[in-house]
Amino acid sequence: MSAVTLLTGRATSLPGSEALSGIFKTPADRPLRLGPEGIEGDEQADRRVHGGVEKAVHHYPLDHYPLWREELGHLPALGAPGGFGENISASGLTENTVAVGDIFRLGTALVQVSQGRQPCWKLNHRFEVPDMARRVQQTGRTGWYYRVLEQGVVATGDRLALVDRVAPEWTLHRLWRALYVDRLNLDELKGMAALDVLAEGWRKYAVRRLSSGRVEDWRNRLDGTV
Repeated sequence: MSAVTLLTGRATSLPGSEALSGIFKTPADRPLRLGPEGIEGDEQADRRVHGGVEKAVHHYPLDHYPLWREELGHLPALGAPGGFGENISASGLTENTVAVGDIFRLGTALVQVSQGRQPCWKLNHRFEVPDMARRVQQTGRTGWYYRVLEQGVVATGDRLALVDRVAPEWTLHRLWRALYVDRLNLDELKGMAALDVLAEGWRKYAVRRLSSGRVEDWRNRLDGTV
């Protein structure tokens, strides 16, 4: 895998909206401390749904950028890493190869894949594409989050070194299919509900679907405005 680009950003106004967002990330120019809730100097505007220990670091594959440019053209947000609000950009890892629970060494820190990214309506404003969040969800090119197992110092140029695979059969692509494609597959939902290494919020989706037999309404997350 290629060396990572490390990105951070402060919350700022989101064009076309009254909301603040931390989606605008730029490359870090020095090594930074990585703690339980994220990278030094990074910020999330809405802590109800962004950040926290299960979403301390967001990884978006650089491999997806050429695919988006083929589909959408050369939009400004696709010109360099950071367009999707990611903290880590790198080539060589995608949702098809990475599994929840995978543990990586990055710099002197140790991180673990906790869940996929659930796109929200702020992507629509970031890219000036009205259905961008839906496109991200429908393609499965979502990126993912890490929890921090060991704090440390990380920097652009570090490489993610795989240390262990706890549940290699549960790739992020498989989880995406269970949530967004084959949405009431009882066997898959039971497996998700019992997957301790998966973030609690995602396990709750499975538990609720098993109990109710219904899929949650995503319209506010994907299309809503503030």
